Amino acid sequence: LDALRQHHWVHLACHGMPNREKPFDSSFAMRNGPLTITNIIRPRLQNQEFAFLSACHTTVGHASSPDESIHLAAAMQFSGFCSVIGSMWFVDDKVVGRLASTFYDNMVDRSGKLDCRYAAVALHKAVKKLRSIPLEQQIVLIHIGV
Repeated sequence: LDALRQHHWVHLACHGMPNREKPFDSSFAMRNGPLTITNIIRPRLQNQEFAFLSACHTTVGHASSPDESIHLAAAMQFSGFCSVIGSMWFVDDKVVGRLASTFYDNMVDRSGKLDCRYAAVALHKAVKKLRSIPLEQQIVLIHIGV
């Protein structure tokens, strides 16, 4: 949680553990224990810009209301991140690594500075460039925010 406060950009490459019965207990598996939705949204973070969630099922919510927005990716946005990339199901680590590399190549503005406002277009360009990857991995990642 301290790392989320200290950095305006984060890339989490870990396990996402959705809890479909108790969505606020959904978590990221971190080295020092689970980081739950409740832990993420409790403190209001300041000036956070971008989070790439390279973890499985980060946009999975409650079983009885799948269209509700209580999930790990939404928690990152609720906590203050303007732009979030999350996954709808299992992500293949090797494939998402390639996608992320291509994605970040497209996140710089004309001056060479990273800009979170390019996230949606950068994700589109990365997927378009890597059409040789399996279809379910081409469409696993979604963007929410600006």
